[in-house]
Amino acid sequence: MDSERFRPLLTTKGPFASVYFEDTHDTQDAETQLELKWRGIRDQLAEHGVSDAVTADIERAVMDLRPPIGRSGRGIVAGADGVVLNEHLLRPTAAPVVRVSELPYIVPIVEHGFDNPSYVLVAVDHTGADITVHVEGTLSSETVAGGGHPVHKASGAETGGYGDPQLRTDEAARKNLRAVADRVAELVDDAGADVVFVVGEVRSRSDLLTTLADRVKALAVPLGVGARHSGHDFDEVQQAIEKELLKRRLAVLDDAAQRFTAEIGRGSGLAAEGLGPVCSALRQGAVETLIIGDIGDETVVADQDLTTVAPNANVLSEQGAAADRTLRADEALPLFAVSVGASLVRTDERIAPADGVGAVLRYAPTLH
Repeated sequence: MDSERFRPLLTTKGPFASVYFEDTHDTQDAETQLELKWRGIRDQLAEHGVSDAVTADIERAVMDLRPPIGRSGRGIVAGADGVVLNEHLLRPTAAPVVRVSELPYIVPIVEHGFDNPSYVLVAVDHTGADITVHVEGTLSSETVAGGGHPVHKASGAETGGYGDPQLRTDEAARKNLRAVADRVAELVDDAGADVVFVVGEVRSRSDLLTTLADRVKALAVPLGVGARHSGHDFDEVQQAIEKELLKRRLAVLDDAAQRFTAEIGRGSGLAAEGLGPVCSALRQGAVETLIIGDIGDETVVADQDLTTVAPNANVLSEQGAAADRTLRADEALPLFAVSVGASLVRTDERIAPADGVGAVLRYAPTLH
């Protein structure tokens, strides 16, 4: 997962309240269930001494977010001044989590959160397209009408001598698709889109993909949802998009696991595992991808300004810093990874790094 979404946490004052719970909205009493869950969360926040203002901000986040589709989880992280992250999760955590600590706890979002790439959704037919641009959770839509007519040949015979009606309809359709392709290319460039989803009946999708500029075609993913104006709804399209994004996430995890295993096996110095080596790599800014496994209750130490981290006070002292804070490793290491621009993945049974943490590195640092 790209760590850019977590960067606001680096400049947020603590303490932090990190809340995770099931937010499924597929029953008649879903609103009542949500209210009951919130009461339990509110009581735990009060026990941890969270201020009334922050609790009220978390309540608004719990109650006001658009209900999810089907089974879902929720992750909310708030600092001293209110909510910073409020996200639906692909699935809920195994049990509700309410943590109040010096640092935010973001591992459940890394594991279950939606990736939010910028994308363009094109619902196309041979008359034009409806285009939606998704950037940082904001949607904007427009319709492109190519102006080429007619695109369907009349069913009856035409008067001889007026040319083949099929040629005219084909050229009109091509004109419309060129207009769509040109506009999609402009929007992709403006939004810096990572992917272009194409919806429509098979021939329309195929013809548009052929018409797209090569750089846009490389980003295009056809979705077999249905024809434009066929009655498919937003939820159906959104589920197809989320399914594709999940496939991409699993591919990223596969790649990280394979690279980690290969580099550890080769002893190349381009992978690290265990608290000591990973902390060292983080201090040197060498981590490209932090791999988070079952860290448990392991702790690390950091200096007063959270500029350096180590597995224990002795190692930190060797770096010329005094151990001022003892922190949970599953909170501190992801945040330090965010600070060096590393991506984050939550591993599964594919790999089990020592101490529950590993890393793929940008270069081979000096490991202490």
